[in-house]
Amino acid sequence: MSTAERVSKRRAWLMAARPQTLPAGAAPVVVGIGLAVHAGVFAAGPALAALVGALLIQVGTNFANDYYDAKKGADTEDREGFTRVTAGGLIPPRQVKYAMVGTYGLAVLVGLSLVAVGGVPILVVGLSSIAAGVLYTGGPYPYGYRGLGDLFVFVYFGVVAVTGTYYVQAVASGSYGLVPVWVPPGTVTVAAVTASLPAAGLSTAILVVNNIRDRETDAAAGKRTLAVLLGYRWSRVEFVAFVGMAYVVPLVFALDPAFGLPALAPLASVPLAVSVSQTVLTRTGGEALNPALERVGQTLFAHSVLFAAGLAGPTLL
Repeated sequence: MSTAERVSKRRAWLMAARPQTLPAGAAPVVVGIGLAVHAGVFAAGPALAALVGALLIQVGTNFANDYYDAKKGADTEDREGFTRVTAGGLIPPRQVKYAMVGTYGLAVLVGLSLVAVGGVPILVVGLSSIAAGVLYTGGPYPYGYRGLGDLFVFVYFGVVAVTGTYYVQAVASGSYGLVPVWVPPGTVTVAAVTASLPAAGLSTAILVVNNIRDRETDAAAGKRTLAVLLGYRWSRVEFVAFVGMAYVVPLVFALDPAFGLPALAPLASVPLAVSVSQTVLTRTGGEALNPALERVGQTLFAHSVLFAAGLAGPTLL
């Protein structure tokens, strides 16, 4: 019996949506909410919309990667990663494509409420985030095939996600009117950008592990990820640098009297980060790195929740 015959339709769609990635999609939003609470600009409506929008974009991007990697021949039988439904024949390509379009469409609908609050900057951020998700593996020149995936994950799943979440709450809490055409003063702060760096680094670290695992098959398929270009040694250096940055930033916040020692809360996740790093630094096969991928995602979510709590806690107590 083939894999396609053994997997139910419902299970196949869950595999395509990859719900295990949702905590990673939510993590940057959680940090943005924590910082907004600290700054006294928390706004429940925009915060919730930002969370739902981020999760929809995450799922839409999962569908896009599944569909376009299969169409471009990057997902072969030799791939050691999780089963892809398009390449595996579990769901017809046209249906996966429709699911991608529909999910992104829902993200746009949710985003309209944020555009009413955040204006043109949020419109630009939302549409460019969707474009980045599609063009990672889609289009005539997919940037994920040219060593640029790490940069775009760092920017969109870290810096943009955290600062954008903080921004919409700051605007909603101020008197800026509907649909501002530019970024109002004080709504994108140095603290917000700095607080985004741990989520940005750990989100990118997830991609680094994925690309280390797939390095040989990606190279054979002509997919020039940064891991293919750098090799195993420097890809591991990149991984350690991003993970290390995630734990340096809380130290910076702790030195600021406005935040203090509670900002060190993410250090509680260090054992998890060390454990998964040991695996990434010594292994290359899917048997070890598939679980490592999930553990890096867990590290990202744990770090983000602890960081948000550390930022918001002194204000709430």
